[in-house]
Amino acid sequence: IYRYEDYRETADWLLNHTEHRPKVAIICGSGLGGLADLLEDKIVFPYNDIPGFPTSTVPGHAGQLVFGKLQGRQCVCMQGRFHFYEGYNIYTVTYPVRVFFLLGVETLIVTNAAGGLNPSFNVGDMMLIRDHINMPGFAGQNPLCGHNDDRFGVRFPCMSDAYDRELSALAKETAEEQGCSTFLQQGVYCMLAGPTFETIAECRVLQLLGADAVGMSTVPEVVVARHCGLRVLGLSLITNKVVTDYASEERANHEEVLETTRLRTQDLQRFISHLVAKI
Repeated sequence: IYRYEDYRETADWLLNHTEHRPKVAIICGSGLGGLADLLEDKIVFPYNDIPGFPTSTVPGHAGQLVFGKLQGRQCVCMQGRFHFYEGYNIYTVTYPVRVFFLLGVETLIVTNAAGGLNPSFNVGDMMLIRDHINMPGFAGQNPLCGHNDDRFGVRFPCMSDAYDRELSALAKETAEEQGCSTFLQQGVYCMLAGPTFETIAECRVLQLLGADAVGMSTVPEVVVARHCGLRVLGLSLITNKVVTDYASEERANHEEVLETTRLRTQDLQRFISHLVAKI
């Protein structure tokens, strides 16, 4: 478990090494790191160079923090996030979010690649996250367990408003303008710890619980962001449809995830950059 001073040290180091003062932070999911390439006047810090920062080990995650301007707005992008399945604990997975808060960030945009549980979703759809199901949280893996530091937030934060309604409305408006509304969905994201893809029985259970998409990230960062009072917008790219039929020959794999992401990258980047301009 980290102390306030650990987050402060990382934040101060970054503030001393860049003139940028971001108000928006974007966490890029698998294969979505290209978002950071859109930033202007950018300055890049490999995670290894940042005091106290973890490092990313997954293909499709570059492992660097990129500061710059997107449509004139000061932003910071995480090219590569941290996951449970890499062997990190929940406090390390969420470490960057508190650093962002100390940098002065007010809005967090989280993106991920997810499997579609909702039968009406297609591969390549973008899903605005309306709500989430925190499976690791059910098992006691919550990043707010342990001592509560009031400098970050209250002991018992509300999560019924985790995903900002105004930001969602802005996102829908932007999708209309950018011609993305035909493949923009809305739904509930369920997080599992991974790294195995789900069994057929697990997928059926998640559908019964009301989940529309399933992935291995995002929720811990959202919990910490809301604890800090950040506004959150969540976006899942549906990269594969989960298998719910024992007769199916389909097999989920990470290559398929990265390939779908590559095909949809242009649309996603255009959508998020125009959205940031409105925030």
